[in-house]
Amino acid sequence: MSGGPSSPSPVGDPQTLAAALEPALREACGGRLGEIEWFRSTWQRGGAATGFAQWTDGESRPVVVKLPVGPREHRWAMLLGAVEADRFPPHEDDQPVPRIFAGGDSLGGYDLGWLVMERLDGHTLAHAIDRGAIEDLLRTAARFHALAEYARPVEGPLPEREWGALIARSRDALRAHEVEIVDAQRWNEALKRVQRALPILEAAWRARPLDTWCHGDLHPGNAMRRATSGGGAGPCVLLDLAFVHPGCWVEDAIYLERQFWGHEDRLGGVKPVSMLAKFRREQGLRTEGDYGTLASIRRVLMAACVPGVAAQEGTPSYASAALGIIERVLPQVAR
Repeated sequence: MSGGPSSPSPVGDPQTLAAALEPALREACGGRLGEIEWFRSTWQRGGAATGFAQWTDGESRPVVVKLPVGPREHRWAMLLGAVEADRFPPHEDDQPVPRIFAGGDSLGGYDLGWLVMERLDGHTLAHAIDRGAIEDLLRTAARFHALAEYARPVEGPLPEREWGALIARSRDALRAHEVEIVDAQRWNEALKRVQRALPILEAAWRARPLDTWCHGDLHPGNAMRRATSGGGAGPCVLLDLAFVHPGCWVEDAIYLERQFWGHEDRLGGVKPVSMLAKFRREQGLRTEGDYGTLASIRRVLMAACVPGVAAQEGTPSYASAALGIIERVLPQVAR
């Protein structure tokens, strides 16, 4: 739905930009997109404008319009969610991402990604977390892994963090008293042990299998339920594809688990790593190898970064749980 030369995306407030480009957007949609009600939601941190509208092509359906959309999110949304309007919704119960009615990578002469996607009503799973919600989220993650791998072979460089620098940052934050953290001396000793074991941990982690297009931001706030034809709550749909990357499926499981450090009871007894492994096997996906050890290594590496970011995120219970993970798990993986 786009073509020809374009200019770099203009800089400015996303809401103002969206309103100015609305005529071009509706023209690009061939008259099927109705008037847009732009809004700023509580979860937006800036960078994109979002609006509600109606999409009419034989029948009228509620949609969400989003612009600008980053290249990675745009690429994966179109790859996994784009549908022919007259075929909507094919097998909607199995679709783990929002359906995309229209999208493009330029608009009004600007190099700018945009999407028109199905509107999912209600709250995210974070609104009411229980065991069922966590299981559904992990089941949907496995469906996402399967669909993404089917759409595109898993390939590309593994994204690596500079673990040594991140852990050094944690020690610096403790020494400079940048954060008020309980058991600072225990933390310092734990981080020194992680630093000594880092060559072993990094070597094992970097040797992990490249077997998955990871979602990269898997948590209950990034999932909603699609309503069934009878109006009831249907299966989950994953939102925000801006962090999809090649890697190991364990990364998604630990990313979710980490959200509940210090509040493990909210998982309802679910163990994200073993549960995601189960759902992946049901999808015919690989889980071979010692993924339990890989998960433990990832836990230690992530936990060791906590003091360095404690001023921006986390709680005392989160930090305490992270320290406990290092003290309990490091001896098991640093032998």
